[in-house]
Amino acid sequence: MKIFDIPEENRPRERLLKRGVEALSDSELLAIILRTGTKGESVIDMSNRLISEYGLENLYQCTLKEIQKIKGMGEAKAMQILAISELNKRQSLAKKAIRKITCAKDVFDLYHERLKDKKQEHFIVLMLDTKNNIILEETIFIGTLDATLVHPREIFKPAVRNSASKIILVHNHPSGNPKPSNEDLKVFEKLIKSGEDLRINVLDSVIVGKNKFWSLKEKLNN
Repeated sequence: MKIFDIPEENRPRERLLKRGVEALSDSELLAIILRTGTKGESVIDMSNRLISEYGLENLYQCTLKEIQKIKGMGEAKAMQILAISELNKRQSLAKKAIRKITCAKDVFDLYHERLKDKKQEHFIVLMLDTKNNIILEETIFIGTLDATLVHPREIFKPAVRNSASKIILVHNHPSGNPKPSNEDLKVFEKLIKSGEDLRINVLDSVIVGKNKFWSLKEKLNN
């Protein structure tokens, strides 16, 4: 059934205008985002199929290439899905609005939504002033954490450039398990020593997992 074969009062856009966005089902909302279906499938049928087969959460966790492998999902539709997913993540981060770090849990809350579904490791330097207020953050690299590849110069360059007195090292584990590997510990040891030489305090190193985190500072204090 094509969208124009549906009675006008039952079409997603018309229902939204008449009853408000809250009245629409998940598939109707997705249909409005995708706008068009394919030659053999209406946008509403496509939306129902996507939600039935993948679920909204899993669909929003897919990469651009993964979405494009789904029947009927071309590049434009895949980008629309990713854009909505990213907006949802940013909204969640904006609600938390953490501007001062008091403990490792603050770091986890700040990055959990952003990093929990990443399929590669993201290594981030969080820069702080003397009172632990956030100055800036910078993603240093994306990929497997390797002590031989992590050069202290690249890690501390943004901290020096932005006059940060402290930094927190943040990275995720795509496996969901935040327990540090031997390689993680080698990297932490190397960077803590470099920070001492530069008089920039490495306040903590936090690994973000699926639903929990690991903190070097908390580990040392226990």
